[in-house]
Amino acid sequence: MTSQFSAQDVLRCDQCEAPVPSLYCIPCQVNLCKDCVEEHVVDESNEHNVVSTKHRLSTHYPEFSSTTEGKMPYKSWILSVIDTGYKELYSVAWLNDEEIWTSGKDKVLKLFNSEGYVVDTFQTKSGNAPSDITVTQTGTVIYADYSAETINEARNAKVYVAIHLLGWKPHGVCISSSGDLLVTMDSYDNKQTKVMCYSESLEKQSIQWDNRGQLLYSCGGIKCLDENRNLDICVADYDARAVVVVNATGNLRFKYTGVPSLNKNPFDPVGISTDSHGRILAADCDNNLIHILDQDGPLLGYIDNCDLRAPWGICVDFYDNLYVAENATGRVKKIKYDELSY
Repeated sequence: MTSQFSAQDVLRCDQCEAPVPSLYCIPCQVNLCKDCVEEHVVDESNEHNVVSTKHRLSTHYPEFSSTTEGKMPYKSWILSVIDTGYKELYSVAWLNDEEIWTSGKDKVLKLFNSEGYVVDTFQTKSGNAPSDITVTQTGTVIYADYSAETINEARNAKVYVAIHLLGWKPHGVCISSSGDLLVTMDSYDNKQTKVMCYSESLEKQSIQWDNRGQLLYSCGGIKCLDENRNLDICVADYDARAVVVVNATGNLRFKYTGVPSLNKNPFDPVGISTDSHGRILAADCDNNLIHILDQDGPLLGYIDNCDLRAPWGICVDFYDNLYVAENATGRVKKIKYDELSY
């Protein structure tokens, strides 16, 4: 049960509706009274971290609100569709008003114009399929090669190894507002995962642990990332079934684990992007949804009316148009989304 309250309402326990609950479970995003805590934590299907409501509010953990029906659809409509020809499409990266780069389960990356025609291609240096792609502010394509343990860039019709990772395998890549490169990566033995920040191929920052000494991210699995306008680093942690957001210094701000009433299947975030309003968009592959979060964590709404088929990689352009790479169809859908359609 999801609590709903206005300024005049009393906050209630999400299990028994007792007024003014003193506790809150962060991963489950529920308010609890003392009598209901034991019953709640017995459920081992979820990890639990119960804190006082006072502590929760002071650390800005997200609050989630919903309508009468628990649904918050955004007005959204398809502007265009491009068939990329990939049997499995993974990533899409916006280059300019007329062109997007794409990659899939193939060694060839393709540049499409707005009319759906291929205007440029190049092959990965190793012959492996990229795990993720991004575009720099000057238009250079950067891609992660998980198997080769390299970060590569394509410029002037040639492909170069920009960073050779020793003992680490890269998953996701994105360019920060300062022009730095952010990379999610796994250790060679798949026991550790971290986000690294590079400035001109030199290590600048490593983000791996929270302030309690716990790993921020699950080990292994798909992890795409993006930087928000407030410089938060947002990671779609597929294996953890969570969006993990840390601030610029690497301190955990919040984790979003989906809303049970919204999902038919477990929350499976793959692609992630942010827009000019600071909203965080996460592609939920198994539920065919795009979750839209406030920059401070609460769920604002979702996109579900564009016949999405296994949405995977996503990106947002300067005009807040959303590009969705559908893994199941090999198509990129350009979508305009607006305010909530209550």
